Amino acid sequence: VEQRVQPDGANFIALTDKGWWLKGRIVYDGTRPVGVADAQMAAMQGPDGFTLASRRWYDTEAIAQDGDTLYVGIERVNRIVAFNFGKDGLLARARPIEVPTGLRALPNNKGIEALEFVPRGQPLGGTLIGISERGLDREGNIVGFLIGGPRPGTFAVKRIADFDISDAALLPSGDLLVLERKFSWTSGLFIRIRRIKLADVQPGALVDGPVLFEADLGQAIDNMEGLSVHRDASGATVLTMISDDNF
Repeated sequence: VEQRVQPDGANFIALTDKGWWLKGRIVYDGTRPVGVADAQMAAMQGPDGFTLASRRWYDTEAIAQDGDTLYVGIERVNRIVAFNFGKDGLLARARPIEVPTGLRALPNNKGIEALEFVPRGQPLGGTLIGISERGLDREGNIVGFLIGGPRPGTFAVKRIADFDISDAALLPSGDLLVLERKFSWTSGLFIRIRRIKLADVQPGALVDGPVLFEADLGQAIDNMEGLSVHRDASGATVLTMISDDNF
């Protein structure tokens, strides 16, 4: 389950693990989200007009936005597809894009979990950043990919305390936020957000950054899987998370 909140802080587009779009508008009471209005759902379409799920491309776990184009990562088959969402909306058809060999070789069900598109004009502008959930390098750190853009290649995010990666989002400042999660039946669920300097993200780099937020099930959180960023009317930076409620 992933989502992208639009700059107005209300309209959003989300996707489910089983290959469905969810489009709607967050309703606020002041600054507190209290509901969703104008909700629409539709099965995501493959290149042939049949559903993504019909070809078993259904573990849709990551989403990024470049204007009218949405990129979606499909975990179990380790693919990324693009949709012309601005033109075709919920009826848009997937267009597979070329991905690095290392991305196609990620472990089953531990593949691409985070996608973010770097706006043009910023360092790495035009790059699609993809980070795996738990694809590990030889040092046990989590593998990431720079796809397209001026400096394509691979990098790694330092893995700390056995957390996996759920999503990533860019701050207005240009820094990258990484949403992480750890779960076991004995110790419970933990989530964390780290802030990483975008300038540190480059081919061959091992990146790390300070923890901004930590929580567990004792603090009214759920299985948070998606992260989005917008600025509100006052200019404050707002982080919106969405949970996977396991159907």
